[in-house]
Amino acid sequence: MDRVRQGRSGPRRRLGAVLAVGAASALAVTALAAPAQSADATRADTAADVQADVNVAKNAGFESDLSNWTCAANSGAVVTSPVHGGTKALKATPSGQSHAECSQIVKVKPNSTYKLSSWVQGGYAYLGARGTGTTDVSTWTPGTSSWQQLSTSFTTGANTTSVTVYTHGWYGQSAYHVDDVNVFGPDGGGGTDPVEIPAVPSGLAAGTATPTSVDLSWSPVSTATGYTVYRDGTKVAAVSGASTTVTGLTPETTYSFQVSASNAAGESAKSTAVTARTTKGGGGDGGTVPKHALTGYWQNFDNGATVQKLRDVSSQYDIIAVSFADATSTPGQITFNLDPAVGYSSVADFKADIAAKKAAGKSVILSVGGEKGTISVNSDASATAFANSAYALMQEYGFSGVDIDLENGLNPTYMTKALRQLSAKAGPKMVLTMAPQTIDMQSTSGGYFQTALNVKDILTVVNMQYYNSGSMLGCDGKVYSQGSVDFLTALACIQLEGGLDASQVGIGVPASPRGAGSGYVSPTIVNNALDCLARGTGCGSFKPSKTYPGLRGAMTWSTNWDASAGSAWSNAVGPKVHSLP
Repeated sequence: MDRVRQGRSGPRRRLGAVLAVGAASALAVTALAAPAQSADATRADTAADVQADVNVAKNAGFESDLSNWTCAANSGAVVTSPVHGGTKALKATPSGQSHAECSQIVKVKPNSTYKLSSWVQGGYAYLGARGTGTTDVSTWTPGTSSWQQLSTSFTTGANTTSVTVYTHGWYGQSAYHVDDVNVFGPDGGGGTDPVEIPAVPSGLAAGTATPTSVDLSWSPVSTATGYTVYRDGTKVAAVSGASTTVTGLTPETTYSFQVSASNAAGESAKSTAVTARTTKGGGGDGGTVPKHALTGYWQNFDNGATVQKLRDVSSQYDIIAVSFADATSTPGQITFNLDPAVGYSSVADFKADIAAKKAAGKSVILSVGGEKGTISVNSDASATAFANSAYALMQEYGFSGVDIDLENGLNPTYMTKALRQLSAKAGPKMVLTMAPQTIDMQSTSGGYFQTALNVKDILTVVNMQYYNSGSMLGCDGKVYSQGSVDFLTALACIQLEGGLDASQVGIGVPASPRGAGSGYVSPTIVNNALDCLARGTGCGSFKPSKTYPGLRGAMTWSTNWDASAGSAWSNAVGPKVHSLP
């Protein structure tokens, strides 16, 4: 959502169309739809297998700056934050015709298999090996706000004694970070780093369990600088000590946990798994939010749409997201400044409107972010500042919760902490919504998707923005163009099959052609998509394999643009949402 007349159409929005349509030709190194491989897919999961090989990459954690590495056009530099292991990592920045490749020639044995991996963060990041003497390999990720491991493997030819391993970004995209590059296999005569991969942690045990969390502890590993915690095979935490509390769990559910140890040389295999079951208990019920709900964003500014007071917002809307909170000079902290342009005579008058909407059974929440939002939650201190300030605003104005609409990226680790702290203060009836962009929900490895899954037990609804994005991939791996019923249903399917409950999925669209730069669809198409997902009728060429009658509903930007168009959107979509099964 934005504050300008024609919606946003910046580089990040256009990127979806470029990637989806041009995948076959532009990204020749690999297919766009192929996700980054998991560590389990390419490395043995036993300590014996790891100990049989060495890491033939030198300065694998960039602790010796760029020693042994060559970066094209001086595109790479060593930084101290962010890092995955140790104290340093590589940052490389594409520019012009350079995709910022950094490479190293490693010594290998002929006719041998090597397991190549690295941890990456930031913009597009690629990892590969060439000159293998057999088939050169590569893997990639379209960018993530947290550390993600890329993994692949290669086999050397009969006469191959050296191979070039490399990492690079993509033309015109943002900087990427790399740490802990591993090339596991037989020593090719070049030796290995003095620092060896830590032993596998032992003694993993589950402690106190609550409805949404489990305490874990394990025996420290002397050479480790950090540990990675896995839940059912998926990385959920990176910690420096030998204990942690895994949060964001579902009540009365059994989970399997493992932990690995890491240092500058790389990451160990995973420990023996331990299982734990969460206890019976609560979770956010959305307060007064009905089973099927219509969400609308109310503009606290004048950008050419109808200027409204909250009292003027159509009664079809069940959740009204006041847009937007403002940042302060304190990282993570938010405040709210009522814009005189919306016509309130006083802040007290505005608060009275919130109270009246709540008395009518509506939820009025505060939206954080927007296209131009500068709020960043990337540390424990900023997470606490966010939670404290958001709760203070809820108390002062009577907001029922918050909406997360951070369109410039978010850190899933610290945003999760912030939302859990806020939930602990506000209680189980806090309304928590999210409005990610389409590209943010293409994969569960993305920061936004991770955050949604992390807080699933307190999450009300994710209203993804199905506009200003161009063509994108659906859950069937096919490319769909925005503005169609297939675009809405095939992309919603990713969330529905990716771990969110149907009650936590909503369809977000512009209320009128003027509400966004592109992607407007008529209310008829929105209603067809709702019927397709909930009832299996009204579908286009894509038809989900099952129906989702619990689908939460739909969202629009904005109630003001809806009013400008005579409330045509809410008058058509509202009754459809409220009549879903």
